[in-house]
Amino acid sequence: MVTVKEILETMDYGPGTETPAEVRAWLATHGRFGHFIAGAFTASSAVRTVQNPATGAVLAEVARGSAEDIAAALAAARAAQAGWAALPDQARAEALHALARQLQKRASFLAGLATLDTGTPIRESRDPDLAQAVRALQHAAGRAALRGMDHPGRAPHAVTGVVLAPALPLTGLATAIAPVLAAGGTVVVVPAPEAPLTALALAEIFTEAGLPAGVVNTVTGDADTALALAGADLDRLIFAGTTEAGRAARRASAPHGPALSLRLDGSSPVLVFPDADLDAAVEGVVAGWLAGGQLPSAGARLLVAEAVAEPFTARLTARLAKLQVGDPLARGSDIGALVSEAEATRLAALIAATEAEGAQALRPASAPPETGAFVAPTLLLGTAPATPLNATPLRGPVATLMSFRTPAEAVELANASRFGAAASVWSENITLATDIAARLHTATVWINSTAIFDAAAPAGARRDSGFGATGFEAALAPLPPRALPEAATGGLDAAPAPGPGTIPGAVEAAQKAAGWAKMSGHGRARVLQSIAETLSRRRTELAARLHDAGHDPAEVAATVELAVRAAALADAGAGHLAATGAQMQTLLRAEPLGVIGIASQTAQPLLGLAALVLPAIAAGNRVVAIPAEAFPAAATELAQVFASAGLPAGVATFVSGPRDALASVLAGHDEVAALWYCGTPETAARLRADTAASLKPVWCPVPQDWAAAPIRATLAQAQQHKTIWLPYGA
Repeated sequence: MVTVKEILETMDYGPGTETPAEVRAWLATHGRFGHFIAGAFTASSAVRTVQNPATGAVLAEVARGSAEDIAAALAAARAAQAGWAALPDQARAEALHALARQLQKRASFLAGLATLDTGTPIRESRDPDLAQAVRALQHAAGRAALRGMDHPGRAPHAVTGVVLAPALPLTGLATAIAPVLAAGGTVVVVPAPEAPLTALALAEIFTEAGLPAGVVNTVTGDADTALALAGADLDRLIFAGTTEAGRAARRASAPHGPALSLRLDGSSPVLVFPDADLDAAVEGVVAGWLAGGQLPSAGARLLVAEAVAEPFTARLTARLAKLQVGDPLARGSDIGALVSEAEATRLAALIAATEAEGAQALRPASAPPETGAFVAPTLLLGTAPATPLNATPLRGPVATLMSFRTPAEAVELANASRFGAAASVWSENITLATDIAARLHTATVWINSTAIFDAAAPAGARRDSGFGATGFEAALAPLPPRALPEAATGGLDAAPAPGPGTIPGAVEAAQKAAGWAKMSGHGRARVLQSIAETLSRRRTELAARLHDAGHDPAEVAATVELAVRAAALADAGAGHLAATGAQMQTLLRAEPLGVIGIASQTAQPLLGLAALVLPAIAAGNRVVAIPAEAFPAAATELAQVFASAGLPAGVATFVSGPRDALASVLAGHDEVAALWYCGTPETAARLRADTAASLKPVWCPVPQDWAAAPIRATLAQAQQHKTIWLPYGA
């Protein structure tokens, strides 16, 4: 037995293992879990076992959800939504604060359960996982209290489906559902099949805390259960998982077309420049592993300046040797288990294949436990951009290291991946760091920091890592517009079909006009104001042409007003600072999507076209637009106005012809970043399904009276946000 004197001489830590007695009692009480629907657990028939990834021991049995179970949960959510939304905003705010307090009261239970469920070390389950979940609920409560004042004329998406990833289960669920509940919506949750217990516990705790039955419903299962939810008649879908699962969810949801937010795989670059604080950068890499070793965004592609590659590697290797891999319940463990044996086997196979190709693997001398889903922290040297591991999401404490010579080469290597979740930049030169941050194709950039999250700065995604807004604003939608029937096509003004061969030329012209995105908002506003003035001068002439073609001449006045508002929005700024942690400046910067393909409605041929094109270019995008077949001359008139007003060539290109056929060509074009289609529901569903492989955003507003449509909602569809985290102050 070790004496106190010996401990004081060695200063070794004892095991300090957490004893989750409350968790085990809760598991024993339930034994077999059904789904949590309408405020209670259902009876379970088809079940699957849930294992502790650190030991392989069976924790519980959970129900395997079917399409019928999803339908029952959806019915419960719809039944509860009207009453929940009818509550005063302050009442929902108080309810969310009560949920946050309940999580704090049950902190030990929830942290222990999350650790058993996912293999995450206990100290990481407490902070950041539990702490961020509490923060998400508290922040959403504040947004709920201000909803009526901040967002007049908007209503919640009634029912939101949420498919969760296994990492950070408390944070993942809370950040997804808290804004929905604050806005007045209800949810149906499908947790990750590897880690469903935390979501079930939270659903039960929320009901015990007074949340009305049916507001939060949880259906456990597997990948088929998640796809059944994606294919249900939802108003909004938040889907987290692998890229391939996201593509399948996109196809499944295409017929109903819910508002879609995809949070998929990633492989995040870490850029270390010659003037970086190398010790801080090393700690940043390790912090990414510790805070979210199972997060795709935490797996690192280390890109280190050649001048400091050797000392950086030495420091990181020394740090690896000190990391403790072991029992996640032990307070001294730095790195726990991966979420499943299958995930550990997959990662080990990738590492072995990379070593077989000639890479050098550096690991701690001490091996991880032989039992359980453990993988030793590994640094792989000698890889190349084409190495498969560099194009693969890494869930676990693994990183590859490559060197670069110039900042331009660093950006090229970082952007070589198709993933776009997050990146971190390490440099003491703030000008260089912010310049690099602006050039990276990722939704989040941490400068001299890493793996920081906050509910006030929702994390987005780009490219194969997904798309779609998150946070409180995304939980609200404009009130339903006044729909207009699709007008008949053809007639005297109908243009002959040019064929799809004209689309590539139009997209090429748009690509060459990339300087439009680099122009200041004020500069774009001046051009848009000139467009409004040119339209106004030609008001009488354009009104007469519309009248002669059988359309409402009042469209001209509405289009002039729209152009003036678009100019004002372009000049209103492109971002703001979020109120996140102390000593951190967090910039939420709005950026254009790139080239947007637009297919406009047949009704209101001039206004309907301008209502999509003008907000898109106001945000800095370039557009290739298909005008209404009933009056393609509207595009000719707009093109003349744009040229007279000084809009640069290629910013707005019009291609007349059969709308749906040309929209399909735009959907399949690799250089078209997003597609907007305003037409028939059948074609809209087909376009959403056709773009599942490319994962480009597709927005399909119904044909409507655009004179009454909120232009800010259209502008929001034309932007993507980049979150830049910058340490500030001492």
